Amino acid sequence: MSTDNQLHIKPIAYARNGFSQKFSIPRQSREESSLVTRIVFEPEYRVREALRGIEGYSHLWLIWGFSSNHSTDSWSPTVRPPRLGGNTREGVFATRSPYRPNPLGLSSVRLLRVEETTTEGLTLLVAGADLMNGTPIYDIKPYLSYTDAHPDARNGFAEATKDYRLEVEWTIPEPDEKTKSVLEEILSQNPIPSYQNDPDRVYGLEYDGIEVHFSVGQNKVLVKKMQKK
Repeated sequence: MSTDNQLHIKPIAYARNGFSQKFSIPRQSREESSLVTRIVFEPEYRVREALRGIEGYSHLWLIWGFSSNHSTDSWSPTVRPPRLGGNTREGVFATRSPYRPNPLGLSSVRLLRVEETTTEGLTLLVAGADLMNGTPIYDIKPYLSYTDAHPDARNGFAEATKDYRLEVEWTIPEPDEKTKSVLEEILSQNPIPSYQNDPDRVYGLEYDGIEVHFSVGQNKVLVKKMQKK
């Protein structure tokens, strides 16, 4: 802790997955997700004792940083959530917008297993993380169902979009089942902002070295092209 009451923190780990750009990252962490992220610890924290007991938990909290945001000394008290069309302003503390006074994120993820490699030491494999490849992780805490879960909690304006999904239609030959499942999970959440509604516009995203081109219209995603980079 510094004398000016500012806390200086450093990453204990980094997220490793196929999301090389912000555009296609899921908007929230999701329990049912099949997308896998590896949590790779920095050498200082590759200590077996630090993970003792972690496999007894099914879920974890990740505290991380919005590392790809453009740095700024100013902040806005209101933001435009994309799911609300990009025109409605809400208070920044009533949203999960990445543009905050302190660029910190919080995600609940499912712990799949602990793995050990010769190059990275002990790593955590988690599912459902809404993180880009290379995101710094500042802390990891166990998720406790008896205190962290609130089934009767209200969801505010986010309630209207909690079940939002689009149908994915392939206009090209479908890939193998595993690749198809992963891409459809990403595309069904509609990565484009809600205020963009041109059905003739073709968008592109990349996941794990696969480049996908698609359009969105009438509550449907049309996959038009796919290629390995």
